[in-house]
Amino acid sequence: MEKLTARDKELIRDSWERLGKNKLPHGTVMFTRLFKLDPGLLRLFHYNTPYSSPEECLSSPEFVDHISKVMLVIDAAVSNLDDLHSLEEYLANLGRKHQAVGVKTQSFTEVGESLLYMLEHSLGPLYTAAVRHAWVTLYGIVVETMISGWTKNGESKAD
Repeated sequence: MEKLTARDKELIRDSWERLGKNKLPHGTVMFTRLFKLDPGLLRLFHYNTPYSSPEECLSSPEFVDHISKVMLVIDAAVSNLDDLHSLEEYLANLGRKHQAVGVKTQSFTEVGESLLYMLEHSLGPLYTAAVRHAWVTLYGIVVETMISGWTKNGESKAD
């Protein structure tokens, strides 16, 4: 797994800060993209009743809360770039929780694409190849740690 350089960390912090304090609209862009890439993921989000469309899901209070939590996880990773090891147990537990609700490890590919899409959409010309590389590296570290939760549950990483 590739390590983050000091320049990567600087680019990640700067680009995340440029999104502003209210990350919810950016998270909505990310999940809108995710449901376009893999509409089948919608079935995983059935709080009180199944949603008939991505729009219905994206506007529900329960899902807005989920978006906020996802953005907080990203924020925690950005805030702890110098000590990502401090998040290992938290991220592994998060991986186990995702496994328990039926998420497959392959879905992380679409989530990563959706994250990059959101950053590109939100940052515009400030989304450079170097920014993309830094975020790809960070996302890879986070996903590897989350997937370790699958492994600890006795499941293979190829689920």
